[in-house]
Amino acid sequence: MSAITPGVSPLSKLRSLTGPRRILLHTLLIGVALLMLYPLLWMLSSSLKPDTEIFTHPGLVPEKVHAANYSEGWSGSGNSFSLYITNSLIVTIGAVIGNVISCSLAAYAFARLEFRGKKILFGVMLGTLMLPMQATLIPQYTIFYNLTWINTFLPLIVPKFLATDAFFIFLMVQFIRSIPRELDQAAMMDGANPFQIYWKIILPLMKPALVTTTIFTFIWTYDDFLSQLVYLQQNDRFTVPLGLTLFLDKTSGSSYGAMFAMSTLALLPTLICFLIFQKRLVEGLATTGMKG
Repeated sequence: MSAITPGVSPLSKLRSLTGPRRILLHTLLIGVALLMLYPLLWMLSSSLKPDTEIFTHPGLVPEKVHAANYSEGWSGSGNSFSLYITNSLIVTIGAVIGNVISCSLAAYAFARLEFRGKKILFGVMLGTLMLPMQATLIPQYTIFYNLTWINTFLPLIVPKFLATDAFFIFLMVQFIRSIPRELDQAAMMDGANPFQIYWKIILPLMKPALVTTTIFTFIWTYDDFLSQLVYLQQNDRFTVPLGLTLFLDKTSGSSYGAMFAMSTLALLPTLICFLIFQKRLVEGLATTGMKG
């Protein structure tokens, strides 16, 4: 049984490898990375091929570059593709703001405040994590239909302001529990009320968890297809996932090259978001489980 050397991180152990082991490890990591990147590289390559070559010549290097796919895709679905990107950003930014505000407030209540039924409500909240969204889709649709919200962005944004994502509440609860309660007690002695403690002490210290919530909410909402398909009906309200389906037509033929071109462009917002916040994301994931 090997002893664990204190103060030595797994990364340091990997760097200490020499000779064949290090070469084997790097080869394995490069192979896995290429395997993960291959679908993206194939999509990028396909966006530069004519439709007739996409499936007949599946290699990564196009025999003939067909850059017109990008211009055709940008305006070939009836509307400029910028409209779909704008709609997606409206829905996504609204969902991010709603989740950050509502989930942090709910998490603060569960982690710091004492009230009747707290443990029961927390258990019910965790139980919703195991409830598939398809089970609540019809009741939610009925509610939004009676509110005349169908074919608007409201069903996709308003629920986020009601702390409906239990995953992010649980993530923030775990993070808040790692913050010393002495800070709260010191603020209370200075006359701060619970909301002031949340706003001036807890919230500034929650930046890693807030960034993690922001990134995952952005990606999951931006890539969501089912909810947007259910609630959005008119072409001018479509988001990116729905806009991409307009390039597929079983009767008159599909424009795969244009679809892959717009799919490539559609990756840019999520890629930029991840590159900007990746350091905070790792920090948030590493610290949310420090204290149970």
